[in-house]
Amino acid sequence: MLGYKFVKSSYSGGNSGQECVEVARNIPRTVAVRDSKRPGGPHVTVTPAAWDAFTADLRRQP
Repeated sequence: MLGYKFVKSSYSGGNSGQECVEVARNIPRTVAVRDSKRPGGPHVTVTPAAWDAFTADLRRQP
């Protein structure tokens, strides 16, 4: 998986049964996102600019 180093998002819930997202930003020009409950499953990759725009929009939500 290209050596992605996933870390749990600070926005994920603390309980293991909740929705958990892991993000890897260690590969240049790539942000990878996956479901922490399926570490061997699929992941989505986006550009850092797209990820930053996405997370900025989330912060603007009420």
